[in-house]
Amino acid sequence: MPKTTGVHETLELHELLTFKNLCLTKSTAMNALAQDDELKQLLTQTTQMDRQSIQTLQGFLS
Repeated sequence: MPKTTGVHETLELHELLTFKNLCLTKSTAMNALAQDDELKQLLTQTTQMDRQSIQTLQGFLS
């Protein structure tokens, strides 16, 4: 049995994907501006997690 998502679930996934893309953009931009090493490390970790989340969400949509 193929796994499919309903229209509502697909819209929710798109909304989450949009939010995660925004998070990735913001953390990448802030990382370039940050001067504190601990903050830079935290933003780098956040960027990596956001990229993983985006790939996971894209997998659900394909």
